[in-house]
Amino acid sequence: MEISDFYAPELDVYARLTEAQLLNKDRPEEGLFIAESPKVIGRALDAGYEPVSFLVEKSRLEEETKWLPDRCVNVPVYTAEHSVLIQMTGFRLTRGLLCAMRRKPLPSVREVCGEARRVAVLENVMNPTNVGAIIRSAAALGMDAVLLTSGCSDPLYRRAVRVSMGTVFQIPWTFFSEEETGGSWIGYLKSLGFRTAAMALRDESVEIRDERLKKEEKLAIILGTEGDGLAEETIRSSDDTIRIPMSHGVDSLNVAAASALAFWELGAGN
Repeated sequence: MEISDFYAPELDVYARLTEAQLLNKDRPEEGLFIAESPKVIGRALDAGYEPVSFLVEKSRLEEETKWLPDRCVNVPVYTAEHSVLIQMTGFRLTRGLLCAMRRKPLPSVREVCGEARRVAVLENVMNPTNVGAIIRSAAALGMDAVLLTSGCSDPLYRRAVRVSMGTVFQIPWTFFSEEETGGSWIGYLKSLGFRTAAMALRDESVEIRDERLKKEEKLAIILGTEGDGLAEETIRSSDDTIRIPMSHGVDSLNVAAASALAFWELGAGN
């Protein structure tokens, strides 16, 4: 179906609904997210996410959707001229194809951690670009799962999905909930057998290449938000604090860059 009017209701989900409206906290079973580019959409489909509709630039219809008949039946495909789609914020980054998809119920922390030996924990990481980049590093560098506190940006926000290059669909993740953890997510991780290591600049911090940490059977690596870092209570409650050796007077790295180094040193099999 071709769309000629930018304000057509079929484009609402792509052009006008906010991330909060897509998430739909009041009715999570109706929540949606947007996946961009054939590679990312393919990874979402592989992970069992249900497509609601597709949007593709008319001139790229044949090129970008030739695989659709084999994977998606009876899912509407909307097309529009470039002059219509260019009005959408960020469209230049989509690589020609968008897909609105249904969210799935989040698993419990216990389910996500069932077979995990290494988990990344994000505390109040609010920037979706950082969340997406950390998840991509976690998937690539030996983490078995990613856990997020309620103050984190959602991994299915559009920018997070894009930055992760779809790896958000390849590694298990979930949010901590008060109901499951009883209000202490660090205590809950410890009850699941994890030693907790907080990335923080402290006199007592050990380097991330510490052999004792590498030998831990189950390790949770905790990362904090930009600027403020981890909460003091989180640092006090962790079994260890860890740091990355620095030079030239630099005191810290961007949390996404720091996560990649930590995962490489302490990830499963490294």
